[in-house]
Amino acid sequence: MSRPLSDQEKRKQISVRGLAGVENVTDLKKNFNRHLHFTLVKDRNVATPRDYYFALAHTVRDHLVGRWIRTQQHYYEKDPKKICGGWQMEEADDWLRYGNPWEKARPEFMLPVHFYGRVEHTSHGAKWVDTQVVLAMPYDTPVPGYRNNVVNTMRLWSAKAPNDFNLKDFNVGGYIQAVLDRNLAENISRVLYPNDNFFEGKELRLKQEYFVVAATLQDIIRRFKSSKFGCRDPVRTNFDAFPDKVAIQLNDTHPSLAIPELMRILVDLERMEWDKAWEVTVKTCAYTNHTVLPEALERWPVHLMETLLPRHLQIIYEINQRFLNRVAAAFPGDVDRLRRMSLVEEGAVKRINMAHLCIAGSHAVNGVARIHSEILKKTIFKDFYELEPRKFQNKTNGITPRRWLVLCNPGLAEVIAERIGEDYISDLDQLRKLLSFVDDEAFIRDVAKVKQENKLKFSAYLEREYKVHINPNSLFDIQVKRIHEYKRQLLNCLHVITLYNRIKKDPNKFVVPRTVMIGGKAAPGYHMAKMIIKLITAIGDVVNHDPAVGDRLRVIFLENYRVSLAEKVIPAADLSEQISTAGTEASGTGNMKFMLNGALTIGTMDGANVEMAEEAGEENFFIFGMRVEDVEKLDQRGYNAQEYYDRIPELRQIIEQLSSGFFSPKQPDLFKDIVNMLMHHDRFKVFADYEDYIKCQEKVSNLYKNPREWTRMVIRNIATSGKFSSDRTIAQYAREIWGVEPSRQRLPAPDEKI
Repeated sequence: MSRPLSDQEKRKQISVRGLAGVENVTDLKKNFNRHLHFTLVKDRNVATPRDYYFALAHTVRDHLVGRWIRTQQHYYEKDPKKICGGWQMEEADDWLRYGNPWEKARPEFMLPVHFYGRVEHTSHGAKWVDTQVVLAMPYDTPVPGYRNNVVNTMRLWSAKAPNDFNLKDFNVGGYIQAVLDRNLAENISRVLYPNDNFFEGKELRLKQEYFVVAATLQDIIRRFKSSKFGCRDPVRTNFDAFPDKVAIQLNDTHPSLAIPELMRILVDLERMEWDKAWEVTVKTCAYTNHTVLPEALERWPVHLMETLLPRHLQIIYEINQRFLNRVAAAFPGDVDRLRRMSLVEEGAVKRINMAHLCIAGSHAVNGVARIHSEILKKTIFKDFYELEPRKFQNKTNGITPRRWLVLCNPGLAEVIAERIGEDYISDLDQLRKLLSFVDDEAFIRDVAKVKQENKLKFSAYLEREYKVHINPNSLFDIQVKRIHEYKRQLLNCLHVITLYNRIKKDPNKFVVPRTVMIGGKAAPGYHMAKMIIKLITAIGDVVNHDPAVGDRLRVIFLENYRVSLAEKVIPAADLSEQISTAGTEASGTGNMKFMLNGALTIGTMDGANVEMAEEAGEENFFIFGMRVEDVEKLDQRGYNAQEYYDRIPELRQIIEQLSSGFFSPKQPDLFKDIVNMLMHHDRFKVFADYEDYIKCQEKVSNLYKNPREWTRMVIRNIATSGKFSSDRTIAQYAREIWGVEPSRQRLPAPDEKI
């Protein structure tokens, strides 16, 4: 007889790494071979790695299908980018070229979406006529829950031209025009993030937003009317219960057209009275704001909306008139307030303020970190808060520990599970139990060992993919996020150049070795962001090839930053850079991922950093720079970059290097736009935080010299990251906005009796 397995051996057999909870490995192998042969029509002699991936994907999907169908049935029954020469170059990513094995097309639910046309007002109400129709084809992707047999649906939409699209032109010989028009219709879902610096890009972007909203709302209403699983005939015709069955969360202003579209459906098609339709719409919709930067809040030109969506513009005008009547009644005689709160902005170009539309048409408005939600109430949405204070809430963002720990960092997940069990995976607050291991030498050793293994693995990846050799014993200093002035990658660059200049000045002085990695993408039309990427690569070209520096300092730009790369770099990070100007970052989620994976944070008191420092204790964070109040005072006094330039010699040296072409000898004035911005119109006050940032980085280096103390601080951060689970975030949305109680119920598997 074999000896019984110990708890640790059992855990390793059914490890936290085994996310899928596979029932029968033999069956899986059979299904894999079946799909390879019969679905893909390949055998092992000719199969490519892609074929193996597709066969495996189909096998796993089979595993989900029974649960997927049963989950949907249960709901009805229970009613519930690339770098070239240092420059970012955009390349087409034809990710559907070989198909997508995870999705299922649903042509039987294809829906028409209308554009352009005109509005006729008849005795039976408004009619939107002479429209151009584009078909929305749904594609469903299964989204499995964690060990509960629940499989939800993510439905995406693809634009298709109708079969009779310009058939008349085609028949009389206008073949080319017919094909071009067909392509134009299908472009709607072909291009992600069009460059909206140009009119064509703006029009495409607005089309995309309405296309997804219109298709989804039609689908929601079809489902609402059919109360039985698989039933297509309308059962419900009364919309009183609609807000109890449907919750529409407007994730920023991009789906804001859901408000006038739902009103159009209820008033024009369902013949509901305006006041009743408005009540249903407001009770159904809620709005999450993701930014306080005024330029990021969508304001669509009226002339564009009038052409593309004429009926919606009329509905928005009516919403605005009724809303302003309420404001006037609440604040009599305050004409300036009416102007500030109007959904319609007057000016050289008349625009619709989509954030104002979202607030007027929603029953709840939230920010995504406590400090962000407070800033909204005090600044850009102050007038709206004064009108309806109870509408405003906070929902601090979160991340899923399944992907951002168990999947991407199995070594750390295992080390944690060996101490506190595996229940923390679905109840992240349990990580607090790790506080009792802060002084446990074996645990300290295990956490440090996992980090070093991750760093070695990532070093090998960099060498293989980027042909860059780095010192795996150096401090991995990481800033990965969208490239934007407010995120202040430039402040990071100033620190790197400071370190470089200090090494050059005193080459024999000991410095803690650092590998600084910066990754992220710039929006295609964002010139300054692209210049920042070029600067990072130019600094790397100088620093990485200077023999006086050696492997004490390396600078790497991580091109084409994406989730799969994040899953590699985050577990390897020692230091997480979260250095936005206080009051500009709504929340951030990368900061949470780094914290959970054992990186320490250097950051300003901005976004979710504030709550992270509160949870971990400020003494376990590297906090620097101005607070929100300091930024406000500096704004009142007037920020003058020249003062810092004149007063700080190291900063002056850097700006002179950038101006003189030290980092761009073949093109000395290459970085003149960056220098000009920093010196004369820097909205994000990089120089104001420079000195404190450099001093704080010195504290980082000093602690890194003491591996034991560094790791103890890491453990405290991991142990206090439980608040930042998306499970907590979604439960709060459910209870406090959607009016439903989250369920931990496990559904029976397809082969289990109900």
